[in-house]
Amino acid sequence: MTRIAIVGGGPAGYEAALVAVQLGASVTLVERDGMGGRCVLSDCVPSKAFIATGEAMTQLGHADRVGVRALGEVTTAVEEVHARVKALALAQSADITRRLTSEGVELVLGSACLAAAHTLQVSPVEGRPRTLEADVVLLATGARPRILAGAEVDGERILDWRQLYDLTSLPEHLVVIGSGVTGAEFANAYLAVGSQVTLVSSRDRVLPGEDSDAAELLQHVFERRGMNIRRGRAARVERTGNGVLVHLTDGTTVPGSHALLTVGSVPNTAGMGLAEAGIDLDAASFVRVDRVSRTSIPGVYAAGDCTGVLMLASVAAMQGRIAMWHALGEAVAPLRLGTVSANVFTDPQVASVGVTQSQSESGAVATQTVTLPLATNARAKMLGLTDGFVKIFSRPGTGTVLGGVVVAPNASELVLSLSLAVQHGLTVDQVAHTFTIYPSLSGSLAEAARQLMLHDE
Repeated sequence: MTRIAIVGGGPAGYEAALVAVQLGASVTLVERDGMGGRCVLSDCVPSKAFIATGEAMTQLGHADRVGVRALGEVTTAVEEVHARVKALALAQSADITRRLTSEGVELVLGSACLAAAHTLQVSPVEGRPRTLEADVVLLATGARPRILAGAEVDGERILDWRQLYDLTSLPEHLVVIGSGVTGAEFANAYLAVGSQVTLVSSRDRVLPGEDSDAAELLQHVFERRGMNIRRGRAARVERTGNGVLVHLTDGTTVPGSHALLTVGSVPNTAGMGLAEAGIDLDAASFVRVDRVSRTSIPGVYAAGDCTGVLMLASVAAMQGRIAMWHALGEAVAPLRLGTVSANVFTDPQVASVGVTQSQSESGAVATQTVTLPLATNARAKMLGLTDGFVKIFSRPGTGTVLGGVVVAPNASELVLSLSLAVQHGLTVDQVAHTFTIYPSLSGSLAEAARQLMLHDE
C-alpha cells in the first residue's frame, strides 16, 4: 500500500486525500488550523458568506425597480452577520473532517516540516512529536496575506481580511488598500452594508487583471453608488486617535476609521526545510511545480497557493487531484490554465474563462468577438438589471469558442456554459443551437453565439 503524507488541509490537501484513499493508498493529512485550512476557516468561505449579506442589501436597495418599497430603514446587524460567517466556516470545516474521517484518512492537527525528501517531522497540537515516513509527499501549505512595511496589522484599526470578522461594529469609513479581486470584493460588500468606502488603487483602474470592459463598468458602478476611488500607492498607515491615516507615495493622505490591506499573498513555505531538502523555490518562495504538480524532487508534489500557479480554490483542488492521480499511476491530463473559470464576487459579478480581451487586442490570439449588453435581455428588464454584459471570443473560420466574460448577478453560475464550451472545444454553432429558457439571462449567451455565427459565415 502506497503511503501518502499531505501537509495542509485546504482544498488542495483534502481533495488530494480523498482521491488517494479512493485509489487504495494509506493517507495521513497534517493540518495546523483545522480541516479546510484557511480557505474554509478565514478566507474564501467567510468572505463569500459576508459578501452574500452585501448582495442582499444591494437587492433590497434596488427593489423599487420592480415595484417593491421597504417600510423603514434597512440595516445590518454586524454581530449577527459575523456570527453567521464564523458558524458557516466551522460547519464547513466539520463537514470536511467527517468526510475525510469516514473515508479512512488519518488526520493530525499540528504542523510539519521536511526532515528529508520523504520524511516529515510532525509536531501535533496534542501528543509527542513524531516522524512520518511516506512514499509520496504533497505540500499544500497555502499562503497568507501580504503585509506592507509601515502598515503592520493590529487587528483593531489596521486589518488584513482574516481579522474583519472580529470587529464589533461596522467600520464608519473603510479605506481598502489594493484594487485587485480581494480589494474590489470587500470594498463592494462594505459599501453595500453601509460603510463609507475609499478604495486606494495603485493602477489606472480597479481590477487591473480582469477584462478591461468589465473593470470599467464595475468602476462606474462603484462610483455611482458612492465609493471614493483614489489613485496612488500606499506608503504606510498611521494610527490616529480615532482611526487611521493612509499615506500615499505622492505625499497625499487618506483618512478613515479603519484600513484593510488587500495587497496579495505570500506562500507558507518558510521554516519547512524545503530548500534544505532540495526543493526548488522561486524568488518569492513559491514552490516550483510542473503541470502535474511535481516538484524538483521525485515523489514530492505541491499544490495550491504555495505554488503561486493561480490562486483559486478550484485550481488548488485540481492540482491536488492531479498530483495523486499522477503519483498513483492513473491516467491524468496536465493542468490546463486556459480552461480555468474565475469569478469576482462583486455586484454585478465578473466571471471569465479562456482567452482574454488583452490577448485578442494584442493579436496574440486571433478572435471574433461579440458583446451584448445585459440591458437588452428580456429577463434582465424584468429584474430591473441595467449593469452588465456577455462577451464571447471565437476562432475565426472554425467558430470554436475560445473564451468569454459574463458581467451579471450570479455570473459565477452563468459562466459554466462557456466553461464547458472552452473545455470541450465546442463551436458557436453548437452553443447557438442549444435550447435556452425564455426569458433567462443565459439566453444572451446563445444570442451572442448566434451573432458570432453570422461573423463566421
